[in-house]
Amino acid sequence: MSKKKQTAKKPSKSFEETLWDTANKLRGSVESAEYKHVVLSLIFLKFVSDKFEERRAELVAEGQEKYLDMVEFYTMQNVFYLPETSRWSYIQQHAKQGDIAIKIDSALTAVEKNNASLKGALPDNYFSRLGLDGSKLAALIDAINNIDTVADKEEDTVGRVYEYFLGKFAASEGKLGGEFYTPKCVVKLIAEMIEPYKGKIYDPCCGSGGMFVQSIKFVESHHGSKKDISVYGQEYTATTYKLAKMNLAVRGLSANLGEVPADTFFKDQHPDLKADYIMANPPFNLKDWRAADELVHDGRWNGYDTPPTGNANYAWILHMVSKLSENGVAGFVLANGSMSTNTKGEGAIRQKMVENDLVDCMIAMPGQLFYTTQIPVCLWFLTKNKKADKERGYRNRQGETLFIDARKIGSMISRTQKELDADDIAAIAKTYHAWRGEKKDGVYDDEAGYCKSATLEDMRKHDYVLTPGRYVGAAPIEDDGIPFETKMTELTQTLYAQMEESTKLDEVIRKNLEGLGFGC
Repeated sequence: MSKKKQTAKKPSKSFEETLWDTANKLRGSVESAEYKHVVLSLIFLKFVSDKFEERRAELVAEGQEKYLDMVEFYTMQNVFYLPETSRWSYIQQHAKQGDIAIKIDSALTAVEKNNASLKGALPDNYFSRLGLDGSKLAALIDAINNIDTVADKEEDTVGRVYEYFLGKFAASEGKLGGEFYTPKCVVKLIAEMIEPYKGKIYDPCCGSGGMFVQSIKFVESHHGSKKDISVYGQEYTATTYKLAKMNLAVRGLSANLGEVPADTFFKDQHPDLKADYIMANPPFNLKDWRAADELVHDGRWNGYDTPPTGNANYAWILHMVSKLSENGVAGFVLANGSMSTNTKGEGAIRQKMVENDLVDCMIAMPGQLFYTTQIPVCLWFLTKNKKADKERGYRNRQGETLFIDARKIGSMISRTQKELDADDIAAIAKTYHAWRGEKKDGVYDDEAGYCKSATLEDMRKHDYVLTPGRYVGAAPIEDDGIPFETKMTELTQTLYAQMEESTKLDEVIRKNLEGLGFGC
Protein backbone atom coordinates (compact mmCIF):
# COMPACT_ATOMS: atom_id res chain seq x y z
CA MET A 1 0.00 0.00 0.00
CA SER A 2 1.41 3.40 -0.92
CA LYS A 3 2.08 5.64 2.06
CA LYS A 4 0.75 9.17 1.94
CA LYS A 5 3.10 12.10 2.17
CA GLN A 6 2.76 13.52 5.67
CA THR A 7 2.24 17.20 4.98
CA ALA A 8 0.30 19.64 7.09
CA LYS A 9 -3.14 20.61 5.87
CA LYS A 10 -4.25 24.23 5.90
CA PRO A 11 -7.86 24.20 7.05
CA SER A 12 -10.19 27.02 6.06
CA LYS A 13 -12.06 28.97 8.72
CA SER A 14 -15.30 27.14 9.41
CA PHE A 15 -18.50 28.14 11.14
CA GLU A 16 -17.60 25.84 14.05
CA GLU A 17 -14.12 27.34 14.37
CA THR A 18 -15.44 30.90 14.32
CA LEU A 19 -17.94 30.05 17.06
CA TRP A 20 -15.22 28.28 19.07
CA ASP A 21 -12.90 31.31 18.85
CA THR A 22 -15.67 33.56 20.12
CA ALA A 23 -16.65 31.23 22.96
CA ASN A 24 -13.06 30.61 24.02
CA LYS A 25 -12.32 34.35 24.25
CA LEU A 26 -15.16 34.64 26.73
CA ARG A 27 -13.82 31.91 29.00
CA GLY A 28 -11.79 34.20 31.24
CA SER A 29 -10.45 32.46 34.34
CA VAL A 30 -12.78 29.47 34.11
CA GLU A 31 -10.90 26.19 33.61
CA SER A 32 -11.54 24.39 30.34
CA ALA A 33 -12.77 21.29 32.22
CA GLU A 34 -15.52 23.44 33.77
CA TYR A 35 -16.16 25.72 30.81
CA LYS A 36 -17.07 22.89 28.45
CA HIS A 37 -20.16 22.15 30.54
CA VAL A 38 -21.17 25.81 30.37
CA VAL A 39 -20.83 26.05 26.59
CA LEU A 40 -22.23 22.63 25.71
CA SER A 41 -25.20 23.05 28.06
CA LEU A 42 -26.10 26.34 26.41
CA ILE A 43 -25.74 24.83 22.92
CA PHE A 44 -27.99 21.99 24.07
CA LEU A 45 -30.58 24.43 25.43
CA LYS A 46 -30.52 26.42 22.16
CA PHE A 47 -31.05 23.22 20.16
CA VAL A 48 -33.95 21.83 22.18
CA SER A 49 -35.55 25.29 22.18
CA ASP A 50 -35.30 25.58 18.40
CA LYS A 51 -36.87 22.14 18.00
CA PHE A 52 -39.59 23.04 20.49
CA GLU A 53 -40.44 26.33 18.74
CA GLU A 54 -40.50 24.57 15.37
CA ARG A 55 -42.96 21.98 16.67
CA ARG A 56 -45.03 24.66 18.40
CA ALA A 57 -45.32 26.56 15.11
CA GLU A 58 -46.47 23.37 13.37
CA LEU A 59 -49.27 22.91 15.92
CA VAL A 60 -50.40 26.52 15.40
CA ALA A 61 -50.33 26.09 11.61
CA GLU A 62 -52.47 22.97 11.97
CA GLY A 63 -55.02 24.81 14.13
CA GLN A 64 -54.08 22.73 17.18
CA GLU A 65 -53.53 25.66 19.60
CA LYS A 66 -55.32 23.81 22.42
CA TYR A 67 -52.49 21.28 22.46
CA LEU A 68 -49.64 23.80 22.68
CA ASP A 69 -48.85 22.97 26.30
CA MET A 70 -49.49 19.23 26.20
CA VAL A 71 -46.20 17.34 26.57
CA GLU A 72 -47.43 14.38 24.50
CA PHE A 73 -47.80 16.48 21.35
CA TYR A 74 -44.07 17.21 21.48
CA THR A 75 -42.70 13.86 22.58
CA MET A 76 -44.66 12.08 19.83
CA GLN A 77 -42.35 13.89 17.38
CA ASN A 78 -39.22 13.23 19.50
CA VAL A 79 -39.21 16.85 20.68
CA PHE A 80 -38.56 17.86 24.30
CA TYR A 81 -41.30 19.94 25.91
CA LEU A 82 -40.03 23.18 27.45
CA PRO A 83 -41.83 25.32 30.02
CA GLU A 84 -41.73 29.04 29.20
CA THR A 85 -38.80 29.82 31.53
CA SER A 86 -36.68 27.09 29.90
CA ARG A 87 -36.98 28.42 26.36
CA TRP A 88 -34.04 30.10 24.67
CA SER A 89 -36.06 33.22 23.97
CA TYR A 90 -36.59 33.65 27.71
CA ILE A 91 -32.89 33.13 28.48
CA GLN A 92 -31.84 35.58 25.79
CA GLN A 93 -34.38 38.14 26.97
CA HIS A 94 -32.88 38.05 30.49
CA ALA A 95 -29.23 37.57 29.48
CA LYS A 96 -28.15 41.02 30.72
CA GLN A 97 -29.70 40.58 34.18
CA GLY A 98 -27.57 39.85 37.22
CA ASP A 99 -29.34 36.59 38.03
CA ILE A 100 -28.96 35.03 34.55
CA ALA A 101 -26.84 32.15 35.93
CA ILE A 102 -29.66 31.21 38.30
CA LYS A 103 -32.19 31.44 35.46
CA ILE A 104 -30.12 29.08 33.29
CA ASP A 105 -29.79 26.56 36.12
CA SER A 106 -33.55 26.71 36.69
CA ALA A 107 -34.19 26.31 32.96
CA LEU A 108 -32.03 23.18 32.72
CA THR A 109 -33.62 21.69 35.85
CA ALA A 110 -37.10 22.23 34.41
CA VAL A 111 -36.15 20.67 31.06
CA GLU A 112 -34.90 17.56 32.80
CA LYS A 113 -37.93 17.40 35.08
CA ASN A 114 -40.34 17.56 32.12
CA ASN A 115 -38.55 14.96 30.00
CA ALA A 116 -37.90 11.57 31.58
CA SER A 117 -35.35 10.54 28.94
CA LEU A 118 -33.07 13.37 30.11
CA LYS A 119 -32.96 12.17 33.70
CA GLY A 120 -29.45 12.74 35.04
CA ALA A 121 -28.29 14.40 31.81
CA LEU A 122 -28.10 18.11 32.61
CA PRO A 123 -25.82 20.04 34.99
CA ASP A 124 -27.32 20.71 38.41
CA ASN A 125 -26.94 24.33 39.63
CA TYR A 126 -23.70 24.45 37.67
CA PHE A 127 -23.85 28.04 36.45
CA SER A 128 -24.60 29.46 39.89
CA ARG A 129 -21.79 27.56 41.57
CA LEU A 130 -19.15 28.64 39.06
CA GLY A 131 -19.68 32.33 39.74
CA LEU A 132 -19.32 33.25 36.07
CA ASP A 133 -18.81 36.84 35.02
CA GLY A 134 -22.28 38.09 34.04
CA SER A 135 -21.17 40.15 31.05
CA LYS A 136 -19.17 37.26 29.57
CA LEU A 137 -22.04 34.85 30.10
CA ALA A 138 -24.36 37.30 28.30
CA ALA A 139 -21.87 37.61 25.43
CA LEU A 140 -21.65 33.81 25.20
CA ILE A 141 -25.44 33.60 24.97
CA ASP A 142 -25.34 36.13 22.11
CA ALA A 143 -22.68 34.07 20.30
CA ILE A 144 -24.61 30.81 20.61
CA ASN A 145 -27.75 32.57 19.46
CA ASN A 146 -26.14 32.65 15.99
CA ILE A 147 -26.50 28.87 15.65
CA ASP A 148 -29.61 28.09 13.63
CA THR A 149 -29.93 24.45 14.59
CA VAL A 150 -32.97 23.54 12.49
CA ALA A 151 -32.75 25.64 9.30
CA ASP A 152 -31.00 22.98 7.21
CA LYS A 153 -32.89 19.70 7.43
CA GLU A 154 -30.13 17.83 5.60
CA GLU A 155 -27.31 19.17 7.77
CA ASP A 156 -26.65 18.10 11.36
CA THR A 157 -25.62 21.63 12.33
CA VAL A 158 -25.77 21.33 16.10
CA GLY A 159 -24.24 17.86 15.96
CA ARG A 160 -21.30 19.26 14.00
CA VAL A 161 -20.85 22.07 16.50
CA TYR A 162 -21.09 19.68 19.44
CA GLU A 163 -18.56 17.27 17.94
CA TYR A 164 -16.16 20.10 17.08
CA PHE A 165 -16.37 21.60 20.55
CA LEU A 166 -15.84 18.24 22.26
CA GLY A 167 -12.67 17.77 20.21
CA LYS A 168 -11.39 21.27 20.95
CA PHE A 169 -12.04 20.92 24.67
CA ALA A 170 -10.24 17.57 24.67
CA ALA A 171 -7.24 19.18 22.99
CA SER A 172 -7.15 22.09 25.44
CA GLU A 173 -7.51 19.86 28.49
CA GLY A 174 -4.65 17.56 27.57
CA LYS A 175 -4.61 14.29 29.51
CA LEU A 176 -8.01 14.84 31.13
CA GLY A 177 -9.63 15.25 27.73
CA GLY A 178 -9.09 11.59 26.97
CA GLU A 179 -11.65 10.70 29.59
CA PHE A 180 -14.46 11.84 27.35
CA TYR A 181 -13.25 12.07 23.74
CA THR A 182 -11.76 9.70 21.17
CA PRO A 183 -10.50 11.23 17.88
CA LYS A 184 -13.23 11.03 15.26
CA CYS A 185 -11.01 9.35 12.67
CA VAL A 186 -10.25 6.47 15.06
CA VAL A 187 -13.93 5.95 15.86
CA LYS A 188 -14.88 6.17 12.20
CA LEU A 189 -12.28 3.52 11.28
CA ILE A 190 -13.69 1.13 13.90
CA ALA A 191 -17.21 1.68 12.54
CA GLU A 192 -16.10 1.09 8.94
CA MET A 193 -14.35 -2.12 10.00
CA ILE A 194 -17.14 -3.75 12.01
CA GLU A 195 -20.06 -2.26 10.02
CA PRO A 196 -22.76 -1.89 12.70
CA TYR A 197 -25.80 -2.08 10.43
CA LYS A 198 -28.40 -3.68 12.67
CA GLY A 199 -28.54 -4.86 16.27
CA LYS A 200 -27.27 -3.91 19.72
CA ILE A 201 -24.21 -1.65 20.09
CA TYR A 202 -22.39 -1.47 23.40
CA ASP A 203 -19.59 0.70 24.80
CA PRO A 204 -18.57 -0.18 28.38
CA CYS A 205 -16.67 3.12 28.85
CA CYS A 206 -18.61 5.42 26.55
CA GLY A 207 -17.15 8.82 27.42
CA SER A 208 -19.18 11.50 25.66
CA GLY A 209 -20.81 8.96 23.33
CA GLY A 210 -18.64 9.38 20.23
CA MET A 211 -18.69 5.68 19.37
CA PHE A 212 -22.48 5.73 19.21
CA VAL A 213 -22.57 8.87 17.08
CA GLN A 214 -20.21 7.40 14.48
CA SER A 215 -22.17 4.14 14.47
CA ILE A 216 -25.34 5.97 13.56
CA LYS A 217 -23.48 8.04 10.96
CA PHE A 218 -22.22 4.80 9.41
CA VAL A 219 -25.73 3.36 9.24
CA GLU A 220 -27.16 6.52 7.69
CA SER A 221 -24.31 6.90 5.17
CA HIS A 222 -25.08 3.36 3.96
CA HIS A 223 -28.79 4.16 3.62
CA GLY A 224 -29.78 2.16 6.67
CA SER A 225 -32.08 3.23 9.50
CA LYS A 226 -31.01 4.20 13.00
CA LYS A 227 -34.22 2.54 14.16
CA ASP A 228 -32.44 -0.77 13.54
CA ILE A 229 -29.80 0.07 16.15
CA SER A 230 -30.12 -0.21 19.94
CA VAL A 231 -27.53 1.65 21.99
CA TYR A 232 -26.17 0.54 25.38
CA GLY A 233 -23.35 2.06 27.35
CA GLN A 234 -21.88 2.90 30.71
CA GLU A 235 -19.70 5.72 32.01
CA TYR A 236 -17.96 6.13 35.36
CA THR A 237 -17.45 9.92 35.57
CA ALA A 238 -20.61 11.84 36.42
CA THR A 239 -19.88 14.94 34.33
CA THR A 240 -18.89 12.82 31.31
CA TYR A 241 -22.05 10.73 31.73
CA LYS A 242 -24.04 13.95 31.39
CA LEU A 243 -22.05 14.93 28.30
CA ALA A 244 -22.91 11.60 26.69
CA LYS A 245 -26.61 11.96 27.36
CA MET A 246 -26.63 15.51 25.96
CA ASN A 247 -24.52 14.52 22.95
CA LEU A 248 -26.95 11.77 22.05
CA ALA A 249 -29.99 13.92 22.75
CA VAL A 250 -28.92 16.69 20.34
CA ARG A 251 -28.79 14.03 17.62
CA GLY A 252 -32.16 12.53 18.49
CA LEU A 253 -30.63 9.26 19.67
CA SER A 254 -32.08 7.29 22.55
CA ALA A 255 -29.71 5.12 24.55
CA ASN A 256 -29.56 3.06 27.71
CA LEU A 257 -26.50 4.37 29.56
CA GLY A 258 -27.57 2.91 32.88
CA GLU A 259 -29.50 4.64 35.60
CA VAL A 260 -26.44 6.39 37.02
CA PRO A 261 -22.74 6.88 36.25
CA ALA A 262 -20.97 3.83 37.66
CA ASP A 263 -17.86 1.64 37.57
CA THR A 264 -18.32 -0.98 34.83
CA PHE A 265 -16.41 -3.66 36.74
CA PHE A 266 -18.15 -3.23 40.10
CA LYS A 267 -21.61 -2.05 39.01
CA ASP A 268 -22.33 -3.55 35.62
CA GLN A 269 -25.66 -1.98 34.65
CA HIS A 270 -26.20 -4.33 31.70
CA PRO A 271 -25.49 -7.73 33.29
CA ASP A 272 -27.52 -9.76 30.79
CA LEU A 273 -26.61 -7.84 27.64
CA LYS A 274 -25.34 -9.72 24.60
CA ALA A 275 -24.21 -7.15 22.04
CA ASP A 276 -23.88 -7.59 18.30
CA TYR A 277 -21.25 -4.83 18.14
CA ILE A 278 -18.89 -3.46 20.76
CA MET A 279 -16.91 -0.28 20.19
CA ALA A 280 -14.70 1.12 22.94
CA ASN A 281 -11.70 3.17 23.97
CA PRO A 282 -11.01 1.97 27.55
CA PRO A 283 -8.72 4.01 29.82
CA PHE A 284 -5.15 3.00 28.93
CA ASN A 285 -3.22 0.89 31.46
CA LEU A 286 -5.59 1.62 34.36
CA LYS A 287 -3.82 0.74 37.60
CA ASP A 288 -5.28 -0.57 40.87
CA TRP A 289 -8.68 -1.09 39.27
CA ARG A 290 -9.51 -3.75 41.88
CA ALA A 291 -8.10 -4.98 45.19
CA ALA A 292 -6.26 -8.31 45.24
CA ASP A 293 -9.25 -10.19 46.68
CA GLU A 294 -11.95 -8.55 44.55
CA LEU A 295 -13.63 -10.01 41.43
CA VAL A 296 -11.27 -13.00 41.50
CA HIS A 297 -13.96 -15.45 40.42
CA ASP A 298 -16.09 -13.03 38.41
CA GLY A 299 -18.16 -14.75 35.73
CA ARG A 300 -16.88 -12.39 33.04
CA TRP A 301 -13.45 -14.06 33.11
CA ASN A 302 -15.21 -17.30 32.03
CA GLY A 303 -12.40 -19.83 31.73
CA TYR A 304 -9.57 -17.29 31.50
CA ASP A 305 -7.10 -16.28 34.18
CA THR A 306 -8.17 -13.41 36.45
CA PRO A 307 -6.74 -10.15 35.03
CA PRO A 308 -3.98 -8.65 37.21
CA THR A 309 -4.69 -5.78 39.59
CA GLY A 310 -1.91 -3.57 38.20
CA ASN A 311 -3.41 -3.07 34.73
CA ALA A 312 -7.05 -3.23 33.63
CA ASN A 313 -6.39 -3.73 29.89
CA TYR A 314 -7.18 -7.43 29.92
CA ALA A 315 -10.09 -6.93 32.30
CA TRP A 316 -11.64 -4.64 29.69
CA ILE A 317 -10.95 -7.21 26.96
CA LEU A 318 -12.54 -10.09 28.86
CA HIS A 319 -15.47 -7.92 29.92
CA MET A 320 -16.14 -7.19 26.25
CA VAL A 321 -15.72 -10.83 25.22
CA SER A 322 -18.33 -11.77 27.84
CA LYS A 323 -20.77 -9.24 26.36
CA LEU A 324 -20.58 -10.46 22.74
CA SER A 325 -23.54 -12.23 21.24
CA GLU A 326 -23.13 -15.56 19.47
CA ASN A 327 -22.03 -13.82 16.26
CA GLY A 328 -20.88 -10.55 17.85
CA VAL A 329 -17.85 -8.49 16.85
CA ALA A 330 -15.81 -5.97 18.82
CA GLY A 331 -13.41 -3.21 17.85
CA PHE A 332 -11.53 -1.25 20.48
CA VAL A 333 -8.46 0.88 21.19
CA LEU A 334 -5.68 -0.14 23.57
CA ALA A 335 -2.08 0.84 24.28
CA ASN A 336 0.46 -1.09 22.20
CA GLY A 337 1.75 -2.94 25.24
CA SER A 338 -1.43 -5.00 25.27
CA MET A 339 -0.24 -6.86 22.17
CA SER A 340 2.88 -8.30 23.75
CA THR A 341 2.71 -8.12 27.55
CA ASN A 342 3.28 -11.24 29.64
CA THR A 343 2.84 -9.54 33.01
CA LYS A 344 1.05 -11.60 35.67
CA GLY A 345 -0.96 -13.83 33.41
CA GLU A 346 -1.78 -11.38 30.62
CA GLY A 347 0.22 -13.45 28.13
CA ALA A 348 -1.71 -16.57 29.13
CA ILE A 349 -5.03 -14.78 28.56
CA ARG A 350 -3.91 -13.59 25.14
CA GLN A 351 -2.69 -17.09 24.23
CA LYS A 352 -6.05 -18.60 25.08
CA MET A 353 -7.88 -15.94 23.09
CA VAL A 354 -5.73 -16.73 20.05
CA GLU A 355 -6.25 -20.47 20.49
CA ASN A 356 -10.00 -19.85 20.80
CA ASP A 357 -9.84 -18.04 17.45
CA LEU A 358 -11.29 -14.80 18.81
CA VAL A 359 -8.70 -12.43 17.34
CA ASP A 360 -9.77 -11.34 13.87
CA CYS A 361 -7.57 -8.35 13.07
CA MET A 362 -4.85 -6.25 14.71
CA ILE A 363 -3.89 -2.77 13.52
CA ALA A 364 -0.85 -0.79 14.64
CA MET A 365 -1.92 2.84 14.47
CA PRO A 366 0.19 5.93 13.69
CA GLY A 367 1.33 8.12 16.56
CA GLN A 368 0.01 11.58 17.44
CA LEU A 369 -3.66 10.74 16.78
CA PHE A 370 -4.78 11.45 20.33
CA TYR A 371 -5.00 14.86 21.97
CA THR A 372 -4.19 13.39 25.32
CA THR A 373 -1.29 10.99 25.03
CA GLN A 374 1.72 10.11 22.91
CA ILE A 375 1.43 6.45 23.93
CA PRO A 376 1.40 4.35 20.73
CA VAL A 377 -1.97 2.67 20.27
CA CYS A 378 -3.43 -0.25 18.40
CA LEU A 379 -6.87 -1.45 17.38
CA TRP A 380 -8.12 -4.91 18.33
CA PHE A 381 -10.92 -6.59 16.41
CA LEU A 382 -12.48 -9.69 17.94
CA THR A 383 -15.16 -11.93 16.51
CA LYS A 384 -17.08 -14.55 18.39
CA ASN A 385 -17.75 -16.78 15.41
CA LYS A 386 -15.61 -16.74 12.25
CA LYS A 387 -17.52 -19.78 11.09
CA ALA A 388 -20.66 -17.66 10.79
CA ASP A 389 -19.06 -15.53 8.07
CA LYS A 390 -18.18 -18.68 6.15
CA GLU A 391 -21.82 -19.71 6.32
CA ARG A 392 -22.80 -16.27 4.93
CA GLY A 393 -20.66 -16.89 1.86
CA TYR A 394 -17.42 -15.18 2.89
CA ARG A 395 -13.98 -16.76 2.78
CA ASN A 396 -13.19 -19.36 5.43
CA ARG A 397 -10.71 -17.54 7.66
CA GLN A 398 -10.93 -19.81 10.69
CA GLY A 399 -7.53 -20.10 12.34
CA GLU A 400 -6.31 -16.90 10.67
CA THR A 401 -5.73 -13.33 11.87
CA LEU A 402 -5.08 -10.26 9.73
CA PHE A 403 -2.25 -7.95 10.78
CA ILE A 404 -2.10 -4.38 9.43
CA ASP A 405 0.76 -1.97 10.09
CA ALA A 406 -0.73 1.50 9.57
CA ARG A 407 1.94 3.43 11.45
CA LYS A 408 3.11 5.33 8.36
CA ILE A 409 -0.37 6.30 7.25
CA GLY A 410 -2.00 9.66 8.02
CA SER A 411 -1.37 13.38 7.62
CA MET A 412 -0.23 16.07 10.06
CA ILE A 413 -2.97 18.64 10.62
CA SER A 414 -0.96 20.68 13.13
CA ARG A 415 2.52 20.69 14.64
CA THR A 416 1.55 17.96 17.11
CA GLN A 417 -1.58 16.36 15.67
CA LYS A 418 -2.09 13.74 13.01
CA GLU A 419 -5.29 12.29 11.57
CA LEU A 420 -6.47 9.67 9.14
CA ASP A 421 -8.51 11.17 6.31
CA ALA A 422 -11.42 9.52 4.51
CA ASP A 423 -9.10 7.86 1.96
CA ASP A 424 -6.87 6.42 4.69
CA ILE A 425 -9.86 4.99 6.53
CA ALA A 426 -11.38 3.56 3.35
CA ALA A 427 -8.09 1.91 2.32
CA ILE A 428 -7.58 0.18 5.68
CA ALA A 429 -11.21 -0.97 5.87
CA LYS A 430 -11.07 -2.22 2.28
CA THR A 431 -8.00 -4.32 3.08
CA TYR A 432 -9.87 -5.95 5.97
CA HIS A 433 -13.07 -6.59 4.05
CA ALA A 434 -11.20 -8.00 1.06
CA TRP A 435 -9.39 -10.37 3.45
CA ARG A 436 -12.76 -11.47 4.82
CA GLY A 437 -13.78 -12.36 1.28
CA GLU A 438 -16.24 -9.57 0.54
CA LYS A 439 -16.07 -9.47 -3.26
CA LYS A 440 -16.98 -5.79 -3.54
CA ASP A 441 -13.61 -4.95 -1.98
CA GLY A 442 -11.48 -6.94 -4.41
CA VAL A 443 -9.04 -9.76 -3.87
CA TYR A 444 -6.80 -9.73 -0.81
CA ASP A 445 -3.02 -10.19 -1.07
CA ASP A 446 -0.35 -9.95 1.62
CA GLU A 447 1.74 -6.80 1.18
CA ALA A 448 5.18 -6.66 2.76
CA GLY A 449 5.44 -3.87 5.30
CA TYR A 450 1.67 -3.34 5.39
CA CYS A 451 -0.52 -6.43 5.84
CA LYS A 452 -0.23 -10.16 6.46
CA SER A 453 -2.75 -12.94 6.93
CA ALA A 454 -1.17 -15.06 9.66
CA THR A 455 -2.09 -18.59 10.68
CA LEU A 456 -2.46 -19.93 14.17
CA GLU A 457 0.88 -21.68 13.71
CA ASP A 458 2.51 -18.33 12.79
CA MET A 459 1.23 -16.83 16.03
CA ARG A 460 2.44 -19.79 18.05
CA LYS A 461 5.93 -19.31 16.61
CA HIS A 462 5.81 -15.71 17.81
CA ASP A 463 4.73 -16.77 21.32
CA TYR A 464 1.27 -15.26 20.74
CA VAL A 465 2.63 -11.74 20.47
CA LEU A 466 0.16 -9.80 18.29
CA THR A 467 2.32 -6.86 17.18
CA PRO A 468 1.73 -6.39 13.41
CA GLY A 469 5.37 -5.53 12.73
CA ARG A 470 6.35 -9.10 13.62
CA TYR A 471 4.20 -10.48 10.82
CA VAL A 472 4.09 -7.96 7.97
CA GLY A 473 7.88 -7.68 7.63
CA ALA A 474 9.65 -4.78 5.94
CA ALA A 475 8.38 -2.97 2.88
CA PRO A 476 10.48 -3.56 -0.24
CA ILE A 477 13.02 -0.85 -1.00
CA GLU A 478 12.06 0.97 -4.16
CA ASP A 479 14.55 0.67 -7.03
CA ASP A 480 15.70 4.12 -8.12
CA GLY A 481 17.01 2.77 -11.43
CA ILE A 482 20.69 3.58 -10.76
CA PRO A 483 23.02 0.59 -11.38
CA PHE A 484 24.87 -0.74 -8.34
CA GLU A 485 28.31 -0.14 -9.93
CA THR A 486 27.48 3.54 -10.52
CA LYS A 487 26.23 3.97 -6.94
CA MET A 488 29.33 2.27 -5.53
CA THR A 489 31.68 4.43 -7.58
CA GLU A 490 29.94 7.63 -6.46
CA LEU A 491 29.92 6.58 -2.82
CA THR A 492 33.60 5.59 -2.91
CA GLN A 493 34.59 8.92 -4.45
CA THR A 494 32.57 10.76 -1.79
CA LEU A 495 34.21 8.72 0.97
CA TYR A 496 37.75 9.42 -0.34
CA ALA A 497 36.99 13.15 -0.55
CA GLN A 498 35.69 13.16 3.04
CA MET A 499 38.76 11.26 4.25
CA GLU A 500 41.03 13.79 2.53
CA GLU A 501 39.11 16.67 4.10
CA SER A 502 39.38 14.95 7.49
CA THR A 503 43.18 14.80 7.15
CA LYS A 504 43.35 18.54 6.41
CA LEU A 505 41.11 19.35 9.40
CA ASP A 506 43.25 17.20 11.70
CA GLU A 507 46.33 19.21 10.63
CA VAL A 508 44.58 22.53 11.34
CA ILE A 509 43.47 21.35 14.78
CA ARG A 510 47.00 20.13 15.58
CA LYS A 511 48.53 23.55 14.67
CA ASN A 512 45.91 25.39 16.73
CA LEU A 513 46.69 23.24 19.78
CA GLU A 514 50.45 23.88 19.33
CA GLY A 515 49.77 27.61 19.18
CA LEU A 516 48.03 27.33 22.54
CA GLY A 517 51.02 25.51 24.03
CA PHE A 518 49.46 22.04 23.96
CA GLY A 519 51.56 20.49 21.19
CA CYS A 520 53.04 17.05 21.60
